[in-house]
Order: sequence, then structure tokens, then C-alpha cells
Amino acid sequence: MSFYGIAGLFISSYLWCTISWNVGSGYDRFDTKERIVYIFRCEFPGKNRLIFFRYLIKDIQSIKLELKEGIYTRRVLYLEIRGQGAIPLTRTDENLTPRKIEQKAAELAYFLRVPIEHSLMEISSDPSLGSKQTYTEQPKGET
Repeated sequence: MSFYGIAGLFISSYLWCTISWNVGSGYDRFDTKERIVYIFRCEFPGKNRLIFFRYLIKDIQSIKLELKEGIYTRRVLYLEIRGQGAIPLTRTDENLTPRKIEQKAAELAYFLRVPIEHSLMEISSDPSLGSKQTYTEQPKGET
């Protein structure tokens, strides 16, 4: 029993430190005058506590929307950068409805003039029966 008490103490200490240090917080800034995207995040204390990314808007390949439905739903919005991969824009604890996250993705894609990539995953009780669909959609007003 004392093992579980000590383990619980360590886990709760870790969680309270994560909350008090505000790990994962930050902001995204889209500067249209300079045509630059700024992404700022806070991490665990140490040498690389503050993470700051700067990308040109022309290097943004697309907005990726990942919707995973099932027992553990996951709705994440990513910024696809050429040669850099995907950077998440929404927090993992931010539980948006599918309509709100799609609206957010559409507004951002229209603002940046980039396409939207949808990644839909339906998870069933049998992993072999799961399906994945991917398609690309152009923002309105673009030819």
C-alpha cells in the first residue's frame, strides 16, 4: 500500500508542477504586413523553457485537421510547413466540437490562402476494422 501512496505522491507532484509552470501555453501570431508566422510556447523549466518559431507565410503548405472519433476523441489543428512537418495549433485539452474546429480551420486557411487537409479516423473495437480517409479541400475564393 505504501508503494501506491508514494507513486500517487510523485504523479500528483508532477501534475501540480505542470500546472504551475503553465507547460504548453503560448500563442500564435500571424503578421500579414511582414508575411511571417510567429509561434511561441512554454515548456518545462530548463535550458529550452521558451520555444519560439518563426516561419514565412509562403512556406506554409496547408492547414491539417485531424479528427479521431471513438472512445477517446481527438480533434487537432496542425500547421503544415514545407520541410518542417506539422505543428499543432490547438491544445490537447481544448475539446472543441467538430463544427467549431472546422470553422477555425476554414478561417485560418482562408486568411493564409492555403488548402485544408482533413484526416478522419473512425476507431472501432477491432483495430483491423478502423478506417482512415484523407482528402484536400481548397479554400473559397481561390482559383
